[in-house]
Formats: sequence, C-alpha cells, structure tokens
Amino acid sequence: MKKLPIILCSIFLFALISCSRKRIPQKTPATTFDTSTTKNNSQPVLVDSAKTADSGKTINDAAARVMVVADGYGRLITQQQNLPEDSGISYDNLQLSKGFTTQQRANMQARYKTIPPRVLYVPQPYVRSSLKGSYYIFKNKFWYWKKPDGLFYLDEKYYL
Repeated sequence: MKKLPIILCSIFLFALISCSRKRIPQKTPATTFDTSTTKNNSQPVLVDSAKTADSGKTINDAAARVMVVADGYGRLITQQQNLPEDSGISYDNLQLSKGFTTQQRANMQARYKTIPPRVLYVPQPYVRSSLKGSYYIFKNKFWYWKKPDGLFYLDEKYYL
C-alpha cells in the first residue's frame, strides 16, 4: 500500500514531462528563384524547352521537346505530321485514341490528383535505359516505357 502513492506520483510526473511543450522546427530562410530562366508553358503540349547539343549547335526546336501524343481521355494532342521527320515514328490512330476507362481515371485522380498523359514522344537525349528497357520519367512522378512503335506509354502500375 505504501508504494501506491509513489507509483501514482511517478506516473503523473512522467505524463507531465512527456506532455510538455512540443518542439517547433526552426523556419528556414526563404529561397529565391531566378525567374529569368523559367519556361514558358503557354502551350500545353510542350513539356521541356530546347537544349543545346554538345557540339554547341542548337537542336531542332520540335525535336528537343517532349510532346504529349495522346492524353488520358483518348484525345490525340500531337498529330503524326507534327512529330520530327527524323524520328521515323508511325502510329495507329485507333490504338492511341483509346483513353483510360472511367474507373481508371477516377483511380488516378484519387491517388495522384491528376490524370497523366497516356502516350508521349520523347527525343533521344531525354531517354534513359535499364535492363527492363528504355524509359522516361514525366514530372518526376510518372514512368513511361518505350514500345516497339517508338512512343512512350504510361506504366500500367498507375492505372491497374
């Protein structure tokens, strides 16, 4: 019986110490961004701006951009004649016009808060490769894999 008040006091002190003031993280100084180099995204089809090649020459403007060929709703955004001639890509409009199903769109909207494009054209300087194949990461979030027709399709893990 004599130990009961000691136990209750120790529990009370432990609760008092643990429920004291919470730590508030220190604020970091605000960073400033150079707005002179920001991209002009007035056209929704264009993703990356043109970059210069190693030789110092400017790459063809159309060939230097990642272009959305088909969006998630099945609309063809970039026609085949608008792709660079040196790409040699010929695609089936019927295959590309198939969008995500209503359930798949709802699933992506709930998970990722956006519906990504379904098919992309990616110039060779932006393509990465692995043992699984060639890929491109869109907006540091969505992985696209190269198919035999030369276009990049959204990885199935996003909409299954």
